[in-house]
Amino acid sequence: MLMNLLQPGVLALVVRFDQLAEVLVTTLIFVLIGLVFFAVSFFVLEKVTPFSIRKEIEDDQNTALGIVIGAMLIGIAIIIGAAIQG
Repeated sequence: MLMNLLQPGVLALVVRFDQLAEVLVTTLIFVLIGLVFFAVSFFVLEKVTPFSIRKEIEDDQNTALGIVIGAMLIGIAIIIGAAIQG
């Protein structure tokens, strides 16, 4: 298996070099859209909860809340990824 990776042409670029700029711009646009959705979702969650999420996680060491917030962000990432892929 390792010897197959060392053959010439196996580790070639997936995108042709002349199309690289277009792919990079598209990727950066989708990254920015994803970051905006993450920020908006965290802001909405911060406003909906009756307590400070930052205080609970940082000061009170609330691990369960950290896991719930992480799971929410992973769920949003899956939804954004599916929307981008079509």
